[in-house]
Amino acid sequence: MFVSYLILTLLCFQTAVLARPGGESIGCDDYLGSDKVIDKCGICGGDNTACKVVSGVFKHTLTNLGYHKIVEIPEGATKINITEMSKSNNYLALRSRSGRSIINGNWAIDRPGRYEGGGTMFTYRRPNEISSTAGESFLADGPTNEVLDVYMIHQQPNPGIHYEYIIPGDNVISPQLLAHRRPGEPLNGQLGMPESASHEDEDLHREADILTGQSAGTFPVIQPGRFPSHQPENQVPAMQPPRQNREHNWKQVGKTECTTTCGKGSQYPVFHCVNRITHEEVSEGYCDSSTKPIPEEEACNLFPCPAFWDIGEWSECSKTCGLGMQHRQILCRQIYANRTLTVQQYRCQHLEKPDTTSTCQLKICSEWQIRTEWTSCSVPCGVGQRTRDVKCVSNLGDIVDDEECNMKLRPNDIENCDMGPCAKSWFLTEWSDRCSAECGDGIRTRSVVCMTNHVSSLPLEGCGNNRPSETTPCNNGPCAGKVEWFAGGWTQCSTECGSGTQQREVICVRKTEGNFDVLNPYECSHLEKPPSQQSCYLKPCGSKWFHTEWSTCSKSCEGGFRVREVRCLSDDMAASTQCDPQLKPEEKEPCNTQDCVPEIDENCKDKYYNCNVVVQARLCVYTYYKTACCASCTRVANRQSGFLGRR
Repeated sequence: MFVSYLILTLLCFQTAVLARPGGESIGCDDYLGSDKVIDKCGICGGDNTACKVVSGVFKHTLTNLGYHKIVEIPEGATKINITEMSKSNNYLALRSRSGRSIINGNWAIDRPGRYEGGGTMFTYRRPNEISSTAGESFLADGPTNEVLDVYMIHQQPNPGIHYEYIIPGDNVISPQLLAHRRPGEPLNGQLGMPESASHEDEDLHREADILTGQSAGTFPVIQPGRFPSHQPENQVPAMQPPRQNREHNWKQVGKTECTTTCGKGSQYPVFHCVNRITHEEVSEGYCDSSTKPIPEEEACNLFPCPAFWDIGEWSECSKTCGLGMQHRQILCRQIYANRTLTVQQYRCQHLEKPDTTSTCQLKICSEWQIRTEWTSCSVPCGVGQRTRDVKCVSNLGDIVDDEECNMKLRPNDIENCDMGPCAKSWFLTEWSDRCSAECGDGIRTRSVVCMTNHVSSLPLEGCGNNRPSETTPCNNGPCAGKVEWFAGGWTQCSTECGSGTQQREVICVRKTEGNFDVLNPYECSHLEKPPSQQSCYLKPCGSKWFHTEWSTCSKSCEGGFRVREVRCLSDDMAASTQCDPQLKPEEKEPCNTQDCVPEIDENCKDKYYNCNVVVQARLCVYTYYKTACCASCTRVANRQSGFLGRR
């Protein structure tokens, strides 16, 4: 019995090792009295040379949408791991060489779970599509009993698919073959014994064959109470089973429960040892174990399971903040013969169909906040400007770039303010187009008006003593001289309408034969000098545009603007609406459009692409993160110091 117990222990141990997920090495000293460990092939003290690990990464660039073959999993493969290297909108698919779809076939996406195929059970994982960055995966312990093909349903760039599985080497003996080993045959490192094994070791293997039900035609059955011929006569077993006789036999007393309640399950007959006459159950030791019938699988509950709605995973939210939408696939399914089949939706009409769309909100969007009150008006009188601080603030309370808020909803941070009328303001017309002299020096003129007690729309400080000039010099070239006081012809009126001036040249000349000599004016001082200027009036001007000087620029860099006031005035300087709108001078124009030059520290840069996460987590207070994400941390510090300074 001790030998049988040892054999069972070794077999269970070997099987447990091979079924260990991931093929991790575990100690085997508790079983074999050593400090050795189990390798990937399930060999105690092995060095992984008795098996072959096949692995690689599928990185091909794909262009066409649809199914693309990635890798072939051969028959007999174990420890199968197919994993997408990062999350994507692609899906993994699995099918057999016979064309049967196991997972994600026929453009139908299955839910994560366990699926049978190729003689093993595959675990299909699809991490949460919103909170996880991990990709899909297929995992199976194996071994497979047929060739399987892995596909990718391509919808976006391939992030890379890692695959790995183990296939046995040429010298590997499966634990299941242990019971078939004949005495003296080596086990190639798996619980093996040398050719010179003792007779007791051979008996141990005979016991193993008996326990595994593989003794027929290989070893004789060891009857209770008898010992092999090679066993010493003085050796007595620790315990003998009851004698077997023809008074007892094996009887089917029932069946196991069906493995499923619907969709085709399995059950097995149950045999007990009973008295032939009384049919009373007795210990199995009274029956011949070699004659015990082998339970055969029987199908049960063959009717299909009720149809149900198979609910897929929610898609990513359509918006990263605020209210968005997400979608999921809803399929009508039925289970039969351990397979989940997609059926027509009318089969699920007795069930309420789950929603395929839903609203979602990952976080509250950033919002505009008015951080300060309006400043004082920029002028003591008239119309000036005032400002206030408007910032885009995240739902964590951090100041972020304006682009993260809705620019259409941004509150004004600058506006005009009217402080009442100023005392006086100078209003000017444009310079006249004509020079007062047709030749020689002349002048051009403009009108200058001091308007009082008006409501201005500009920050004007009053007329003061600096009256703008009404004339400016002009010259149309030299003129010829004339005898005595020579008065030239009057020039054109300095204005085309209204009151203006006319000029003429008056010089002292001396007439000679055919020529005139110009003299100094004092030579003609005894003569009355003709006037050289007079007023003129051609016609009423009607209304024309007047404007003030330009105000100072609103900003020193990155584009500001300056303004002036424009008014339409009639001949009597009264407000008018008769001016030509197309000739109206501009009231506002850009200024200082050059970029502001920030102070840049070339050594202060972000070393990682996701430094925004460090800022949001407020980790900039630690030296490591402040150095690794220098640019992002400095930018946030400047914003906060600017806000505190303004307060």
